[in-house]
Parts: sequence; C-alpha cells; structure tokens
Amino acid sequence: MHPDSPPRLRVAIVVASLRILGGHAVQANRLLNGWAGDREIDAWIVPIDPIPAPPFDRLLRIKYVRTIVTQLCYWPLLIRELRRADVVHIFSASYSSFLLAPLPAVIVSRLLGKPVLLNYHSGEAADHLRRSWIARTTLRRAVNVNVVPSAYLRDVFAGFGIDAAVVVNTVDRDAFAYRVRDLGKRPLTLLSTRNFEPNYNVACTLRAFARLQARLPDVSLTLVGSGSQEAALKDLASALGLRDVHFAGAVPPERIAGCYASADAYVQTPVVDNMPLSILEAFASGLPVVSTAVGGVPAIVRHRVDGLLAPDNDPEQVANRIIELIEHPDVARRLAATAHAKCEQYEWRTARESWRAIYRTLARSNKTTEHPLHAQEPA
Repeated sequence: MHPDSPPRLRVAIVVASLRILGGHAVQANRLLNGWAGDREIDAWIVPIDPIPAPPFDRLLRIKYVRTIVTQLCYWPLLIRELRRADVVHIFSASYSSFLLAPLPAVIVSRLLGKPVLLNYHSGEAADHLRRSWIARTTLRRAVNVNVVPSAYLRDVFAGFGIDAAVVVNTVDRDAFAYRVRDLGKRPLTLLSTRNFEPNYNVACTLRAFARLQARLPDVSLTLVGSGSQEAALKDLASALGLRDVHFAGAVPPERIAGCYASADAYVQTPVVDNMPLSILEAFASGLPVVSTAVGGVPAIVRHRVDGLLAPDNDPEQVANRIIELIEHPDVARRLAATAHAKCEQYEWRTARESWRAIYRTLARSNKTTEHPLHAQEPA
C-alpha cells in the first residue's frame, strides 16, 4: 500500500458459513473473494453458526439444544469480531432466523457503536414485516442502511415506510461453462436447484413433470437440494408414479456448476421469491429457464425474452412452458442466449463500486461519534 493511502476499511460480514448451503453463504463468499487483495477493503466473515470446541460440539446434534449452544457461542464471537470492524455488513433472512442471527448482530453493533448495513434477501419480506414489529422497528431505527438485491424488494420495504438501496446479487460467470443446448435431441434432463422448503414449492415442479412425462417419456428430472419436505416430496414422486426423478441431495457450491452443465433446461416453481441466484447460475450455464412469475422473478426473467414464466402454483401451465421449449428448440436457444448476455449486469465488477461507496459513507458518518464501549480504550 502507498504510504499516503488511507487505511483499509475493515468490514465484518455476518452470515451463515458454507456449512449451511444457501444463497447467503454463496453471495458472502463472493464478496469476500471480490475484496481479496483490494487496496481499500479488508473484509472477513463472522459466521452465525460457530462450532463450539469439543466436547460441546456434540450438542449440535440435538435439535433444540443446538440453538442454545449456538447462541452461547455466537454472542461472544460477535463482541470479539465486531469490535475491530469499521462497518458491519449483516446478511438477513426472515421470521425466526431474523431473531437468531441478524438481530443479535445489530444489537452488538449498536452497543459497540459500529455502523450497520443490513443486507436483506428474503422473498418472504412482505409477510415477515407485516407480522413482526421487531423486524420493522429494527430496520427503521437500528440499521444505518438497508440494502436489498432487487427493485421488487425495495418496493416491499417502501410499503412499510422503510428505505432501502439496491445492490444486485452477483454470479461468477467464469465458474459456469456456457453451452448451447439442443432441446430437439433426446433424452433430455430438467434441473431444479431449490431447497425442499414450502416457499419453493418443489411439489409443483413434480406435478408439472408428471404432466410432461405423460407426453414426453424420454425426459428426466434432477432435484438438487434438501430440506424439511424431502420425505414428503419423495412420497409425492412415488404417488404420481414418476420415473427418472433423481433426488441429488445438497450439493456444495464448488460442485454446483457440474449440475447445470449436465442439464438441458432449468425449472423452478416457488410461491414467493426475490432474486434467486439459481436463475443467474442457469443463465450463466446456457440453460433455458421456466419459472413461476412470483415476487422479483419477472424482473430478471422477462417472459419470452430471457425465459418463460407461468402462473403461481399452476403445474399444467409450467408443463406447457417446458413443452414449448422442447417443441421449439430455436426459441429455447434464443432465450438462453439473451439470458446469458444479461449476466454481465450481475458480475462482481458491477456491484463492487456500489458496496465500496456504501461502506465508505457509513465509515465517514461514524468517525465523529464517540461510543461508550470503545471510547476509553487504553493508550
């Protein structure tokens, strides 16, 4: 660093570790990788799921005890790690996870006098904010800057009188091999990479596949993910008499590109959503996309421009959209090519300067304020 350069800004990123497979952890690690070697930003991750030292780590296997043990480790970790930060960047979801992870980080940050950026990602924001006075109050009064990844979510926040800036999710195009698909060939493989939770409505994907398989028996479906509905979804696949449905389980980020590479089209059927990283990954891989038109999805998948959209929870129309792609492979290729070109606006370089500007603004606004927990540090 040049001797006249300002000191690097220290940013603590509070988020789930990659042990909890999900979009938050992936996005946070892309942030971390993006800042590696940067002259201005020194960032590190503070995990919301710390592992206690042996033998207490065995307690994580017990469902309710796990939450207590994690919290007993999490709060001291926050105090230790956030003390040395200039800015605290907190990833946030909704409902109980908001109370267990982002809220403690906000409280500790405020006690330490650290400026807080809350990066909210959940497509369930409208219901969460309507139900939770704690969440609304925290976002309005305890957070310095709220950041969301889509204009859709910004509008949801505005409906509750909460301001938010937009910084998009990013996709590493170099990690995904782009390939032109020929949906006129057989057999074909459909892919879904949404976890098995109610809001992602994977049951609708299975019901759509049942209708598709009745017309096109040489098409298979791979479901990548895990979650509370896994057993119910396997039972549903059996009850529908489906063939060639492969439950691949949870796949770590370093292997997910291979799932897209081996597929021919991507399908998802959530009932609520924001800005799904899975769609950006499908775009980067060259997969034509079919999705339900919910939440922020239509902002990134323009119908008949970047992919095909179907009504919420309508398996017949989802199946019809997939069949349309298969029967018109030239249309599928055109949609995938347009979507791939669109990935440029979701690259790290696009988001980097937005994050840098927000961090710097927060740090400058905090310099003139003295806070009780760090103002009396020994000389």
